[in-house]
Amino acid sequence: MVRMRWMEEELGTLAEQALERTLRCSSPVPGRPGWIIRGGRTLLNLSGNDYLGLSQHPAITEAMRNALDTGSGSGAGASRLVTGNRPQFGRLEQALAEWQQCESALVFSSGYTANCGVISALAGRGDIVFSDRINHASIVDGIILSRAEHARYRHNDMEHLRWLLEKHRSARRKLIVTDAVFSMDGDAARLWELAELKREYGAILMVDEAHSGGLYGSYGEGLCHALGVHRDVDVHMGTFSKAFGVYGAYVSGSKTLIRWLTNKARMLIYSTALPSHVIAGILRALELVQAEHEGRKRLVAASVSFRSALANVGFRTESGDSPIVPLIAGDNAAALRFSEALDVAGIAAVAIRPPTVPAGTARIRFSLSAAHTDDELTDAAARICEIGRTLGVTAGE
Repeated sequence: MVRMRWMEEELGTLAEQALERTLRCSSPVPGRPGWIIRGGRTLLNLSGNDYLGLSQHPAITEAMRNALDTGSGSGAGASRLVTGNRPQFGRLEQALAEWQQCESALVFSSGYTANCGVISALAGRGDIVFSDRINHASIVDGIILSRAEHARYRHNDMEHLRWLLEKHRSARRKLIVTDAVFSMDGDAARLWELAELKREYGAILMVDEAHSGGLYGSYGEGLCHALGVHRDVDVHMGTFSKAFGVYGAYVSGSKTLIRWLTNKARMLIYSTALPSHVIAGILRALELVQAEHEGRKRLVAASVSFRSALANVGFRTESGDSPIVPLIAGDNAAALRFSEALDVAGIAAVAIRPPTVPAGTARIRFSLSAAHTDDELTDAAARICEIGRTLGVTAGE
């Protein structure tokens, strides 16, 4: 149709720039977390976020099954402020508050809705949000929805942030928001310095622990706890869709914060509540996450070893111990060729391209799991290095 022609034209441009995205079906391999079935083939999954390998844990699926069998129903049927707030929510939020060592917690339906809902509830016209340049898209969209001014500081550049805070010292409200571990680069925020700036300029500090919750801290509380800076974080956000292996998100902090969000976070107010069987699965996952001491140690060791294996043959990798290991391919087409070659070699590793990452930094984002064995990762690293050399992807490109 003529009125849809503009879509075809723009999609054609995306295809020419190697930026068009398509949906591909993947299925888990029963009993083998860390692997998927795609196109009839079994592949080592180095693109998922199942960091502790809990997505197929029998105790979680049993808890969810039991909740369904006891008559919880397939869905909540309403938002939490109407009739969807089932008893399991209260139990989960109390457990989350105790785990996070704070006064209160609130469960959202996803990490995206949590970030959008919280930021737009805390800031508005006349306010300013200071955000790391490579923060997750859900943070960016939350700022846009808030209608507050968006001040982006250069990645982990505290001097630039200080300059911006000084420039906007007289703003009505100031919110600093950052990922704890950045989803596409795998490096960590400078949380101590952010806490110092927050105190100096009277700002609110919000930290997104989506890719660090479950992985750091004595009981998986997150990077803020591991660094001892959690008392300075006003708004702590985390997800259940990654290390927990389930779905959903939470925000924790003071009782006043949670009361405010209950009244002002539109993504909570106007979203149907998570089903009771999902909450039951999260409750069981929270117990498992707190006890996953060996899984956390194993994942850190595997992440360091995997990075070293790539760096030793000349690939540029960021230092650190997070399970997110990016390998910069350069242009979009090169990243796609790399991903396709890895698929042929039995490795699922997706090409990440703009606008998810800046132009010219298309990459393969490797993401490890505690479910991967040392032999699997050693073999994968060798294949990755060989394919990279064959395609001419070298350090610095």
